[in-house]
Amino acid sequence: MQKTFLAATLSLALAAGAADARPNAAKANEAATARHYAALIAGEPKTAELTMFFTQMPKGGDLHHHYSGAIYAETYVDFLDKQGYCVDKQTYRIETKPAVVEAERNKQPKERSCLGSADVYADDFTYRELLQRWSSKDFYNHGALQAPPDRQFFQTFGYFGPISNANFHEGLVEIKERAIRENVGYIETMFKMSPFVVNKEFDTQAWQNAKDDKAFEAQMRAWMSQLDGDQKFNGAIADFTAKIDEAAAGIDDERFTMRYQTYVLRLLNPSQVFSSMLAGFKAAKKDSKIVGVNIVGQESQMVSMRDYTLHMKMFRFLKSVYPDVKVALHAGELALGDVPPEDLQYHIDEALNLAGADRIGHGIDLAHETNAAAIMQRMRDKDIPVEINLTSNGFINGVKGENHPVTLYRKYGVPYVISTDDAGVTRHNLANEYVLFASRYKPSYAEVKKASYNSIRYSFLPALEKARLTRQLDERFARFEAGIVLLDRKAPAAR
Repeated sequence: MQKTFLAATLSLALAAGAADARPNAAKANEAATARHYAALIAGEPKTAELTMFFTQMPKGGDLHHHYSGAIYAETYVDFLDKQGYCVDKQTYRIETKPAVVEAERNKQPKERSCLGSADVYADDFTYRELLQRWSSKDFYNHGALQAPPDRQFFQTFGYFGPISNANFHEGLVEIKERAIRENVGYIETMFKMSPFVVNKEFDTQAWQNAKDDKAFEAQMRAWMSQLDGDQKFNGAIADFTAKIDEAAAGIDDERFTMRYQTYVLRLLNPSQVFSSMLAGFKAAKKDSKIVGVNIVGQESQMVSMRDYTLHMKMFRFLKSVYPDVKVALHAGELALGDVPPEDLQYHIDEALNLAGADRIGHGIDLAHETNAAAIMQRMRDKDIPVEINLTSNGFINGVKGENHPVTLYRKYGVPYVISTDDAGVTRHNLANEYVLFASRYKPSYAEVKKASYNSIRYSFLPALEKARLTRQLDERFARFEAGIVLLDRKAPAAR
C-alpha cells in the first residue's frame, strides 16, 4: 500500500514542493533527499523506487547520444508511409524504389510482400519480428536462435538506416519531448556523418606512410590544401550544415537545448575517413550548432583495428589546424575476447595522447591498457571525462558489474558522465542508466548529483550557455529536493 501511495503522489509532491524551495531550506532539503536516496540503495537496492526517484530527478544532459540509435523502431515504422517506403516481409529490409513501393501498394493487402506502416501494424507476426531485428527487443527473454549481441546491435542500423536518414526534424522533436518528460535539459547528439570523397591514391599512400609521421602529415596537408579549394567539396559541407540547421529549427526553447556532433565512420578507407573528418572540422568551425567531431563504427571490426592509429593521427593533424574544435572519441569499446589481447592495450591511450580527445566515449578496455595508470592520471589532471554507457557496455561487450571500469575511474578520481548511447536500439532511457549506476555501485547522493552537473560542465557548449543551463539545473534540483521532503512527510507509516 505504501508503494502505491508513493507512486501515485510523487509528481504532486514535487509540484507542491516548489513552494518550499527557499534558499534557507535548500541545504536541509538536500540532506533529507540524500537520506531518502540512501535508504533506497541500502542492502538490496529498491529498484522500483530508484526508478521513480531517477525519473523525477533532474539529469542535466546526455553527452553520448546517437540520433539514429535513439529513435525507437516503432517511430521508424511510422515514418515508412511518410517517406513513401515499405519493408520486405522476408528480409525486414526497407525498400526505397518508388516503382517497387507503388506496385506493392496496388496489390491486395494479403498479397503484399513489402509493407507500409499500416500493413506492418496489421500483421502482428511481422511487426514483432521487425522490432526484434531493428532493436534489442526480447533479446534476453526467449530462447530463439539469434545472433551474438554485438552483431545484433550493429546490424540494426542496416535495417532502419534508409528511414533514419529522413524526417530529421520529426525525429529530433520526439527525442526532445521524451527528454523533457524524463527531466533531461540538454542533449549533445551524434547527428549526421559529414560528407566525404574517394581518393584511391591517398588510400595507397596512407597505408604506405602509416609508420612515417612526417610523410603522412605532408600527405594530409597536401590533400587538405586541394580540398580547401574544391568548390564541390565545400558546397557539400555547406549543404550539410544547412540540413542540420533546418532539422534543428525550433528545437531549443526555455526547457530544452540540443547541440550536434558530426562524425566520421571508421569502417571506410583512409581517403573517405580523412575527407569526412576534414568536412566535420570545417562544419564545426562554421556552425555554432555543431559543437564537436566524433568517430563511430564497431571498434573491433577489421578495418577499425587496422586503421585505428592512422585515424588518431588524422585527428591529431586536424586538431592542430582547428584547435578550437572539440573532439569526443569512441575509444576502448572493447572487451577481452573481442580482439587479440595485445589490441586491448592502446586505444584509449592513443585517443588521448595522439588524437587529443576532449572526452572519451566508453573506455571499457581501460584495465587492459598498458598505460592504464598514466591514462587515468592524464584524464584527472587535464579534466577529461569518460562517458559511461552501462546498458550498452553490458549488451554489446558483456562488461558489467564489478568488471566495468567505472569502478577504476571512480577510484582514481577520473571525471565521468552518465549517458545512454543508443537508447532506441537497446530500449532504455537515461533514468535507467542512473538506476543501474546507483543499484550496482551505490554512490552517494552527492556523487549522483555531481554526475548530473558534470553533463553540463563537460558539454561542448560555450561558457555562457553552460552557466545558463547550470542555473536552470540549480532551480530544478531545488524543486526536486523540496518535493522529496514533502513526499516523505506525507508517506504513511509502513504496515
